[in-house]
Amino acid sequence: MPPKRKLPSRHGKQQAGRKSVHSSTRPKPTLNADEIWLYGNHAVLAALANPKRKIMRLCATASTASSLVVPPNAPALEDVPETFFYTILPEHAVHQGIAALAKKLPGSPLESVTHHRTLLVLDHVTDPQNIGAILRSAAAFNVGAVILQDRHSPPETGALAKTASGALETIPMVRVTNISATLDELKQHGYWCAAMDGTAQDSITALSGYDKLAIVMGAEGRGMRPQVAKSCDLLVKIPYNAKAIESLNVSSAAAIAMAARYQES
Repeated sequence: MPPKRKLPSRHGKQQAGRKSVHSSTRPKPTLNADEIWLYGNHAVLAALANPKRKIMRLCATASTASSLVVPPNAPALEDVPETFFYTILPEHAVHQGIAALAKKLPGSPLESVTHHRTLLVLDHVTDPQNIGAILRSAAAFNVGAVILQDRHSPPETGALAKTASGALETIPMVRVTNISATLDELKQHGYWCAAMDGTAQDSITALSGYDKLAIVMGAEGRGMRPQVAKSCDLLVKIPYNAKAIESLNVSSAAAIAMAARYQES
C-alpha cells in the first residue's frame, strides 16, 4: 500500500498539484443528479478513504490544508478562500475549511447485507439529520446496514453526510420499494424482525438470544405504520421516564436499541 502524503503549508511558492480558486470568478455550480458536495473533516476524509466513492474535486483553505493528510490518489487539492464555500454549500453549513465534489454512492442491494447479524430498518424516517445520526450509531454498534424505503426517505446530501461523521462511507444504505415485503424477505434469510413500539408489553431485553435480528423503527411523530408492525415477529419498547419526557427522538431510540443488541454480542 503506497504511503500517504502530507501536504505542505502554503508559505512560500504555491505547491505543485494545487491550484488557486477564487469564488469571485466562479458562479454557483449546478450539480448533476448523481453529484454531491461533501463537507467537514470527517465526512470528506472518510469519502477519500472509501474505494467506492469517486471524488472529482477536493477544496480546502490554506489553514486546513496545512495539516491535511490525503491518499496519494486524491484529486489535486484546490486552494480556496473561505468565501468559496458560501458559493457551493447550503447556508450555515459547518464546512471546517474543506469540501469535496463527489459522485453519490451506488445503492446496495438487500442480498449484499443479509450475512450481517444485525440490521436496522427505518419506516418513513424522513429527517436527514436523524438518518445521519442513526448511521453514526450503526457504525458504533456494529449494525450491518440501514434499510429504508426509497420514496419516503431523504436523498444523500452533504448535511446527512456531515451528521453521519464518516459513517455514510462505511454503513450500507439499502433503499427498497416496500418495507413489509422486505421484512418478509429478511425472514427468509433467517432474521427475526422486532418493531420498536412504545405501547409494547415487552422491553428491549426481549431482543436477546436471536442469532439474526432486524430492528424496525417508525417515523418521527406518527410512529410505525400498522402494516409494517404486523409484518414483525415481536414488539418491544424502551423503558424510560414518561413523566419527564413524552417520547424519544427516533435517532436516540435507535441508538439505545442498537446498543442493547451490541452489548449481548
